[in-house]
This record gives sequence, C-alpha cells and structure tokens, in this order.
Amino acid sequence: MNEDKKIGILDEKTYSNQIHLIGRVGSALLLMFMLGIPFVIGTVYDCMPKFSWLIQPSIALLAMMGPTSVSEVLGYAPVLGSGNYIAFITGNIMNLKLPAAISAHALAGVQPNTPEGDAVGTMAIAISSIITVIICAIGVLVFIPMQPILTSAAFKTASNYLVHALMGSMILNTFGKGKGKTVIKNKLMLPLVAIAMSVAGVLLIPKFSSYQGYAMLVAIVITIGWAYLLYKKGVVKVVNRDEK
Repeated sequence: MNEDKKIGILDEKTYSNQIHLIGRVGSALLLMFMLGIPFVIGTVYDCMPKFSWLIQPSIALLAMMGPTSVSEVLGYAPVLGSGNYIAFITGNIMNLKLPAAISAHALAGVQPNTPEGDAVGTMAIAISSIITVIICAIGVLVFIPMQPILTSAAFKTASNYLVHALMGSMILNTFGKGKGKTVIKNKLMLPLVAIAMSVAGVLLIPKFSSYQGYAMLVAIVITIGWAYLLYKKGVVKVVNRDEK
C-alpha cells in the first residue's frame, strides 16, 4: 500500500488540506476587514455613501480589473501554488512575490507545481511578506531623516530600473539550467505564441494596455493549448538532465 509523500513532518494530503484551510480563512478575514472597516466608519460617523453613488464607478473598475484579476490567479497559480493565498493578501505579486518564489525554486533545485515546489514557494512568499512589513516599519521611522536621499535625483534614477532588474532576474532563471534532476526540453518554445500576441497587440491595437486583462485571459488559453500541442508532438518534454 502506497503512503502519501512526506513534506516535512506532514504527508502531502494533510499538508494540502491544512494549507488551503488556512489560506481560505485568511482570505475570508481579509475580505471582512476590507469591507467591514469602511462600513463601520461610515455608520459610526454617519457618512455612508448612497448605493447609487457606488454603482457607476464599481462597474467601471470591475470591467477593467475583473479580467486582470482572474487572469493573474490562473497565470500565477502554477508557479506560486499555495503561496497564492499570501501573495494576493499582501499584494505586489509581479514585483516581489513572483520573483521570490521563482528564485527560491531555482536555489532549492525544485520545480514549480510539485509538492516540494509548493512548500518552498510558499515559504519564500511568506518570508518576503514579513521582510516587506519590517522594511516598511523601518521606512516609517527613518522617513524624515532620509528624506533628502529619497528625493535625490540619483535615488529617482535608480528606482526607475527596479522593475527591470526584477524582470531580468526572472528571465535569467528561465534561461538558466537550474539544479533539478529533470529539465523541460525546448521549454523556450512555450511562450512564443504569447510573446507574438503581445507584440502584435502593442503594434496594432491602440491603447492595448487598457485591454491587458482580457488579453491575458486569451493568452493563457492559447498558451496552454500550444503547450499541449507541443507536448503531444514530442517537441516539448520532461527529460533527465543527462539526456538533454
């Protein structure tokens, strides 16, 4: 009789059940605080806006952010795993949580979308969130003394390249050989269709960035289909490192 694979002191099924339970409870508490605090303040101070005032801006925000939010969950879930809960609660996924998880996978020599990758990625995201809170707390304390540095031209120039540096680290991990026992042969062929769609969208569609949420949803579906086709044709496959 096969036993469930162990993750630390827990078997895989127990770990999965517990981590998803904690994530769902945390997400529910987040929604309660996000919606409850404005409601309590509006009720206590008698400044509750009329429901009719909220309809039009809410529809505009949902039309713009709804597809983006759905596409982010679908796109990030295979990489972040259970860390999705922490990532979406604390935010700043693309600039911080995603690079942290990808770097942790590379350093630990594990693959995303595996039990080991899930555990490592979740730990990396949790630690990055804690460090972010600590840095923000320190920043609040030293903001006034450091204001001349933070408003300097040199600091502004350096901060403009922050996102580029994060994206560069992710690309290096993608092109790197990694440390796992297995590798994905011809993996660089997988994003070709999505890249071609993005370039065509930017060149041919005015204000393409306004439709990026819808474009991401379409790109996810097409990329999955493209990857499945390449896998079935044997162009992309998982092989042992020494067979590559």
